Amino acid sequence: MNISEETYIVNLGIHIRQLREKKDLSQQGLADDSGMTKSQIARIETAKINTTVKTLVKIAKALDIEPKELFDFTSK
Repeated sequence: MNISEETYIVNLGIHIRQLREKKDLSQQGLADDSGMTKSQIARIETAKINTTVKTLVKIAKALDIEPKELFDFTSK
């Protein structure tokens, strides 16, 4: 797999959004469940920021999934 870091971050954000929507959560709902702000969730989903592992663990817990599932996507 030869994918740029930027593309990977974009795909990660898209996947997080898809997982959130699958759980029928709004960005605000995910923010509330993860102890983050809605704007931070939005910036992660739109690849405006490169987030930390600690933040990804919070998101995974809020989505009730294992953190590794956040990275289970097909790169485009």
